[in-house]
Amino acid sequence: QVQLVESGGGLVQAGGSLRLSCAASGRTLSNYAMAWSRQAPGKEREFVAAITHSGGRTAYADSVKGRFTISRDNAKNTVYLQMNSLKPEDTAVYYCAADRLGIAYGRSYYEYDYWGQGTQVTVSS
Repeated sequence: QVQLVESGGGLVQAGGSLRLSCAASGRTLSNYAMAWSRQAPGKEREFVAAITHSGGRTAYADSVKGRFTISRDNAKNTVYLQMNSLKPEDTAVYYCAADRLGIAYGRSYYEYDYWGQGTQVTVSS
């Protein structure tokens, strides 16, 4: 089993940037595809970005494409989400998730096996 801990959230003004980190323990991260999702107050959780085991393929929600970048450092057992040009509508709790298969096998983020506890991102206008 893999444990995931997100960090890097906070309060930022619109147009600003944040980098979220997701640190994994218990298993080698390279064995897992990873994804970020988010949930705003009163809304359903939605997909943000995903990355394959090696980092060779990524996928993004249309709402963040061109502004967010998912990456991973398997040597550090960490996945990142670089968020630029933040908007108030990006305000949400952000979650990372791990899966043995991931997007390369057609898995949707909500099917992923393991989840972190989330980190709050608040973007002020």
